[in-house]
Amino acid sequence: MNELTWVAVALTPDLPAGVAIPARVGSEDVAVWRAASGAVRIWGDRCPHRGMRLSHGFVRGETLACIYHGWRYGLDGGCAHIPAHPALEPPKTITARVFGCVEAGGVIFGTLDPEAPPPAAPEGLVPLRSVEIGAAAGVVQARLMPGEAGLMWSGDLALLVQPVGEDTCRAHALIPPGTDPKAASRALEALRRTCEED
Repeated sequence: MNELTWVAVALTPDLPAGVAIPARVGSEDVAVWRAASGAVRIWGDRCPHRGMRLSHGFVRGETLACIYHGWRYGLDGGCAHIPAHPALEPPKTITARVFGCVEAGGVIFGTLDPEAPPPAAPEGLVPLRSVEIGAAAGVVQARLMPGEAGLMWSGDLALLVQPVGEDTCRAHALIPPGTDPKAASRALEALRRTCEED
């Protein structure tokens, strides 16, 4: 099993009900989506039918529909409906690749290891926003002070930094309650620019 445990893939405000977004868990491209009921799921970002990215799909109630042929997958990852064959009960073997998913402390975490213990959720912080930074995660982390629960700090910004590619990462920013969000957003943008200029 991969040594990777839990990684932050999005902040709660990034994912309102009825939305699917792309993200990464380690080296895996994933679709992160929220059903109408509020349930969050993380799946491999490929439809089992023709391989189209599920993150481009549409949330329909408690299902995620592939944009290509409209195959719908239920919360368990199993195919629930095939539009071209509406009377057919889809075989149980047609399933999306399901990843572990936990939402805690305003952060959505994913894992490749279903046996991994739950992640340490940030406490006493509120989500600000997520940004993509055109620099390696190590470049960004070198400018930050380490903290608890995997957080890295820059002033009032608490960051969870995840690699997206060799020279790209995503930073999920949280702030203490009462912090001016506009000032914190400016500080986050300044950090992004500085890291990208290195």
